[in-house]
Amino acid sequence: MITIDGSAGEGGGQILRTALALATVTGKPFRIEKIRAGRPKPGLLRQHLTAVRAAAKISGATITGAELGSGTVTFSPGRITTGDFHFAVGTAGSATLVLQTVLPALMTANAPSKLMLEGGTHNPAAPPFDFLTKSFLPLINRMGPKVSAVLECPGFYPAGGGRFTVSIDPLPRVLPIEMIERGAIPSIRAHILIANLPRSIAEREVKVLSRLLAIPEDSLTVEVIRSAEGPGNVAMVEIETEDHAEVFTGFGEIAVRAEAVATKVAQEARAYITSGVPIGKYLTDQLLIPMALSGSGTFRTGPLSLHATTNLEVIRQFLEVDIKLGEGPKCVWTIRFG
Repeated sequence: MITIDGSAGEGGGQILRTALALATVTGKPFRIEKIRAGRPKPGLLRQHLTAVRAAAKISGATITGAELGSGTVTFSPGRITTGDFHFAVGTAGSATLVLQTVLPALMTANAPSKLMLEGGTHNPAAPPFDFLTKSFLPLINRMGPKVSAVLECPGFYPAGGGRFTVSIDPLPRVLPIEMIERGAIPSIRAHILIANLPRSIAEREVKVLSRLLAIPEDSLTVEVIRSAEGPGNVAMVEIETEDHAEVFTGFGEIAVRAEAVATKVAQEARAYITSGVPIGKYLTDQLLIPMALSGSGTFRTGPLSLHATTNLEVIRQFLEVDIKLGEGPKCVWTIRFG
């Protein structure tokens, strides 16, 4: 049984999710200790518990320690089951992170699956739904599996209440991709979501993004959400490159000015533009598992976050794949699999 220190490196819930994802794919059992030990609320929160139970559901796993606040979990998977599944976080915890946990196994299974996920769809420190559909899933589809997602209702922190569906047509062996050069950037767009808050907040964010990123008026949109259970504000910048899209996101917070939210998003977008690399830091985190499952392929990105390097260490514990990291000029990193 593989033993994992949940407090190592970045020390967050991603260590658990990666272990769950790869255990279901490989059939290798693991025990994880000191889960999120350094966090203000250590142990399993609702979204982590939902991820554990979701992984157990699709793999027929035997588990211990699956309860709120638990710092240790053992997980012994069985055979993958495909079909229709419904996973609900029960709070505003990220439902997209639950998808992140079960997707690797279901997209490499031997039959299609359909999922309904409920919880937060646009959460800080988690991939928002728009990032999945515009940036991550198009690359997964390029690797062979066909995965599509439809947002039925957005869920913002702290109210939650979001819901989306996912259809997965798997490919048992995913194909590698090569993303070394970025090429030109044909367009930059900004999209603001606003729910149960004054529209003027979104309009102020639009002005900042237009000014800082020189986005033309016809590429700036505001969407007023009337079906959300609580208030929410998300500012998104989509950068279209020659072969994929990058999405950068900022979230409105109490006592944080709209201009500050938009400025932070614009700064992240500009940093990606000036870096010259094809893959941004958030997409890097998401690509590590599918690239490792393919057994080969290469991509270039910017400085590696502690989140990414920690994830790579967990991947190495489950998969016998050679992963080479090479640092080039201007903090450009090449990640090569196989």
